[in-house]
Order: sequence, then C-alpha cells, then structure tokens
Amino acid sequence: MMITSEVSDAVRGGAVARIPAELDVFISGHGWREVGHGVTNDQGSILDFGEPAAAGIYRLMFDVASYSPDAFFPSIAVTFEVRDPARGCHLRLLLSTFGYTVYRA
Repeated sequence: MMITSEVSDAVRGGAVARIPAELDVFISGHGWREVGHGVTNDQGSILDFGEPAAAGIYRLMFDVASYSPDAFFPSIAVTFEVRDPARGCHLRLLLSTFGYTVYRA
C-alpha cells in the first residue's frame, strides 16, 4: 500500500506544483520519525513518499509557504491512521485564502 497526496488551490484554480511535503510515522515511546518526503509534480500530486506504509499513525506536513509566502496557514500538518495497509491511502488538500480542506479520496 502506498500513501499518495494531491494539492489543489480553490482560489487560483487548479493543481499546485512544487509544494514540499514530509511523511512521518508515530512510534509509541519514541515520537515522530520521518519515513519519506516528496514535492508535488505539475499535476499537484506526490505519488511516492519512498516506502510502502504499514498500519500505524502518520503525519503528512505540507510546506504551504513555499507556494504562497503570505499564506495564513504557512504549514499544514495532517494526522491520520492507516488501519489496512492493503488499501491505498490518497489524501487531497484543497487550499483557500483563510482555510483548507483535507479528505481521503
């Protein structure tokens, strides 16, 4: 199973290219550990963070300020749980001026 992501801009319309994102896993008793990273492509997607996911709690952190230096939310962290590693996990982030929406597609 792979964790993938996609970023779109609701104000400007369309995909957001070149946003760095870091994927971390939570290890009980040790805290967060980076397991992968990527940068959105021209379609706003990150299709590979470097390693397949196992069951566990993950955090995906987006560096929104690299796309929009005056962003109200310069960094967005999304925490989620992978319960069934056999199922794909595609997270979509939709940016707007003073808010954002994240959902699993």
